[in-house]
Amino acid sequence: MMSLSIVPDLGQLQDAYAVTSKATQITPLLASAALARETGAARVFVKPESLQWAGSFKVRGAYWRLKQLTADEARRGVVAYSSGNFAQGLSAAGQALGIPVTIVMPVDAPAAKREATAGYGARVVLTEHGERAREEVAAEKAAAIADEEGLMLLHPFDDPLIVAGQAGAGLEALDQLAAGKAQADILLCPVGGGGLIGGVSLAFHYLSPATQIFAVEPQGFDGMGRSLTHGEIETMPIGPSTICDGLMARKPGAAPFAAVTAAGVRGLSVSDAAVRRAMKIAFEKMKLVLEPSGAASLAALLDGHLDVAGKTVLVVATGGNVSLADFARHVGDA
Repeated sequence: MMSLSIVPDLGQLQDAYAVTSKATQITPLLASAALARETGAARVFVKPESLQWAGSFKVRGAYWRLKQLTADEARRGVVAYSSGNFAQGLSAAGQALGIPVTIVMPVDAPAAKREATAGYGARVVLTEHGERAREEVAAEKAAAIADEEGLMLLHPFDDPLIVAGQAGAGLEALDQLAAGKAQADILLCPVGGGGLIGGVSLAFHYLSPATQIFAVEPQGFDGMGRSLTHGEIETMPIGPSTICDGLMARKPGAAPFAAVTAAGVRGLSVSDAAVRRAMKIAFEKMKLVLEPSGAASLAALLDGHLDVAGKTVLVVATGGNVSLADFARHVGDA
């Protein structure tokens, strides 16, 4: 396996992308005049990772992580916990590479994500969490399965290799911006545990250091933003839920936190109401179907709390794994 420091350097990000880009789609960079008019921005670009294999950016980091397994580890297989998108990304990558995958999911994870994960050939184990944080229960079960069955235990976001793999979305966006002779003044990216923004923020830190980067989280689950404010990782208390089921991590991972700290990221939080509106506008203005978690960064742009007047803004829309019934319900409530 590749040796990697907790904060990958530019060469390590590029090495990962050289491999993962052969197995993933190039998702488009969409310019939206409608969003620019709505917000007062000079230009708005949306990077819809919802159009990636398995419906989200997660396959990028998952594929790179699996490529770093030893032959014996790959033969025995891997286990991880996930509420949905990493589950699908890892399962799709495992299917492509012929590596057995077991996924532990909370019982209240969206049914569409459970079914899609199984559809990629993964074994799905469900956990009941009661009053406990669901990711903690699922993580404990995944660790127990790893011990009992001799599987490689993978973390969905707290892994420098995952961070390096997810950086492909940022490197790809930078290439697309350059091709259009544009440079982002502001980058908005949703955050759960931080794997994606860890990689994307490093890509921009190394290659577009003038870009201001914001970590966008649901209200009540803004562990990354609070951790950045106080300079150390903070754990959020168990409280009200959110429709952004993929962004419910109670604290950021150590590897992503180190990356975003190095990149000078700042935090923002958004309400569920703002997310619903963003889902509706993405559909109406750009014909994009986004899940709530995937629309969080667009919600941050649209809610008006960030001054984007005259700026070029890049919005990373991270996933589109939502059932038709849930999408219609959320958009109908907007």
